[in-house]
Amino acid sequence: MLDGFLNPGGQARIADRPFSQPRGEIGLRLIKVAAGVTQSAALVTADFSGTDERSRLVVTVQLSSLAENMEAGYRQGFGAGLDNLASAAERTMVLERVIQAPRTLVWGAWMNPETLPQWWGPDGFYCRTTRIDLRTGGEWVFDMIAADGTVYPNHHRYGEVRAYERIGYTLLWGENGPKHADAWASFEDLDGCTKVTLGMIFSTAAEFQEARGFGAVELGLQTLGKLERFVVSQ
Repeated sequence: MLDGFLNPGGQARIADRPFSQPRGEIGLRLIKVAAGVTQSAALVTADFSGTDERSRLVVTVQLSSLAENMEAGYRQGFGAGLDNLASAAERTMVLERVIQAPRTLVWGAWMNPETLPQWWGPDGFYCRTTRIDLRTGGEWVFDMIAADGTVYPNHHRYGEVRAYERIGYTLLWGENGPKHADAWASFEDLDGCTKVTLGMIFSTAAEFQEARGFGAVELGLQTLGKLERFVVSQ
């Protein structure tokens, strides 16, 4: 029987912007075993709530322990985890668009080295590619060039490619430059349409604020709009 209650961190504010997870509750059971002997067991629930502008995560641990001082350890561990999550959330930007085209076509437009440079970037920008290899372990080195001729060097390194589902990559400031953000794109089938989610976790909160300040949300949505126009026109 679970005989103890622990609320590490209490109620934690996670983000000042929409949180990417749906509202609701997640539950799991943790069991610690040493030398074949169960040392402790815990039932963990995470409750998500809030509005479109602000979210709250409450973690509750129901702890049954056969060892001493387990409460302090659980409190410290979950407290550190919530701190890390809050830090990442404050640096995260998530954009979504439902594209009126099947997932196979959307994925094909993104993962084809001939077509990706044709639509990538906000309105008025075009891409000049140095090299491109769209696979796990591959990279795309390119310049984004604005209408006024300003050149923005980019380097994407692809760490994860799951066909028709997800792309994970790192953004660098120019070829082999400093890291700018970790990013991902996911693709969800919606009755013949495709929900594309583009996310970025910036390296620092300052970089996130700077990006938001110069209109990164609007520019990112323009990029997804160009993707839809490209796919629909094919």
